[in-house]
Amino acid sequence: MSWNTFGRVLRFTTWGESHGAAIGAVVDGCPPGIDLAETDIQPFLDARKPGQNKFTTQRKEPDEVRILSGVFEGKTTGTPISLLIENTDQRSKDYSEIANTYRPGHADYAYDAKYGLRDYRGGGRSSARETAMRVAAGAVARKVIPGVSILAYVAEIGGDRIDPANFDRDEIARNPFWCPDAAAAKRWEALVDDARKAGSSLGAVVECVAEGVPAGWGAPIYAKLDSDLAAGMMSINAVKGVEIGDGFDAARLTGEQNADAMSPGENGPEFAANHAGGIAGGISTGQPVVCRVAFKPTSSILTPVASIDRQGEATEVRTKGRHDPCVGIRGTPVVEAMMALVLADHKLLHRGQCG
Repeated sequence: MSWNTFGRVLRFTTWGESHGAAIGAVVDGCPPGIDLAETDIQPFLDARKPGQNKFTTQRKEPDEVRILSGVFEGKTTGTPISLLIENTDQRSKDYSEIANTYRPGHADYAYDAKYGLRDYRGGGRSSARETAMRVAAGAVARKVIPGVSILAYVAEIGGDRIDPANFDRDEIARNPFWCPDAAAAKRWEALVDDARKAGSSLGAVVECVAEGVPAGWGAPIYAKLDSDLAAGMMSINAVKGVEIGDGFDAARLTGEQNADAMSPGENGPEFAANHAGGIAGGISTGQPVVCRVAFKPTSSILTPVASIDRQGEATEVRTKGRHDPCVGIRGTPVVEAMMALVLADHKLLHRGQCG
């Protein structure tokens, strides 16, 4: 059985391939009476779309979204919301040379092993093109959680990290890297450009913070907020690791260091720290929900790499076409979208049980 749906109460299903006629999503479980129009979704797609600068793929897609169902007179009806984006700039011929060859780091061999065939044009269903529909669905989810603000930014590229002391929220929109550190963004220009010119690629770490999440969202054991966040983030193409709060650094602390000490406050407890990333026992604490997502280097590179063909013969692969030298850059709006989708789902789950 294939699985293309995510969520429990607020569910979304994506469909389509990188070089097909269109890609789409169906969002089901959205409450009725919420204001929704294409103009609420398009800004988030514009942030993710390709071809905006030399540090991303040069594929030119307007990514103009259409709402086909689930909205009447500007408000959600409670029925499935169908979203559509047409593909307009496919170059399938760029992939003809790898029709019979597996690209290392890609899902080529895994798809072939599972299905007995694969769509080699841009990776087909395994392409990051699918994430445009997550961003569209995430824009709908944001309307379900109006009191929550979500911000993602790139914290590291190619092993070069930002300096937290230089963090400037306004700087994120001023550079092509979604970087809150102006000095780091300047360094990354040369770093990413050098990788691009060399026919190689770089990995990245994206951090995402959601503020305004009330205490109580999430559920014990099998519907933990952090486990669903981890699953959602890990489902993004090229993601190889997810941390909640301090993540692996928590394993290097003592118990007293890791404890988020509490003291009485006017509106509930006040926390001295947030090592837990705003989640305890799978349930939100009212603190900011924090996660970090590790993106591997883009596997489509011009540098030749040893591989095999479908007949099992040794060969060498260099991937032509238009690709991101650092996929984590455009992955940043996708991380925000998955955060929104998970939080909206858990808001509705909480409301369903606790009223």
